Amino acid sequence: MSVLPPVRKDRIISQLPKCFSKGAALNTEDEFHGKVKTACQQQRTGTVGRFKISKVIVVGDLAVGKTCLINRFCKDVFDKNYKATIGVDFEMERFEVLGVPFSLQLWDTAGQERFKCIASTYYRGAQAVIIVFDLTDVASLEHTRQWLEDAMKENDPTSVLLFLVGTKKDLSSPAQYTLIEQDAVKLADQMKAEYWAVSALSGENVREFFFRVASLTFEANVLAELEKTGSRRIGEVVRINSNSNNMSATSKKKQTNCCQ
Repeated sequence: MSVLPPVRKDRIISQLPKCFSKGAALNTEDEFHGKVKTACQQQRTGTVGRFKISKVIVVGDLAVGKTCLINRFCKDVFDKNYKATIGVDFEMERFEVLGVPFSLQLWDTAGQERFKCIASTYYRGAQAVIIVFDLTDVASLEHTRQWLEDAMKENDPTSVLLFLVGTKKDLSSPAQYTLIEQDAVKLADQMKAEYWAVSALSGENVREFFFRVASLTFEANVLAELEKTGSRRIGEVVRINSNSNNMSATSKKKQTNCCQ
């Protein structure tokens, strides 16, 4: 039986990371949900064991910087010799959230039209979708609607967390950035997505962004599992009460027959 090495010290999350913009955030709370903290403190291994991994797909136009974004976080590198992704690439990143081991599967999908059919087969079962656009290319922002639509064909919109991420922040002039960010925040609000602006070249906001993704997917999974566990327990109580009532009715019936 193989034993995984300890999680890296720089992948330990004890506090809920802050959002990039409160105007376009999935959660503006300062701390993890109380139920989540309690469950992790009590180390409910029966519950925690079911959501050790979350699948995250990264979609967007060709050359917007999806692979560079992932490589900056996972490998802390930036490769100027860009090579288009063929089909999909895959990275696994391990965390410890509130003392519980947790991993993100990061699926880097191709942006080229000819590989769309291949990439879309990997969309199913995502807990989070990261839609990437280039902060220096308005067209790539407009195309994010179609990328979202394609991703949601394979997933339940009510159970997927969405992130709209602008890359190449280092290449955008202050005036250009201000204009496109206004449009991006509006679009993120319409999508019910959280907005971030990052730079894979400099690393600006990259670590903070992925920590945010890990934290929110972890929290969502814990709450969903606790809800299922609670429903099962409620169901068991109902069945027990129902059986008790049936037994009581049967007992009374027998007593009545005896008396007769």
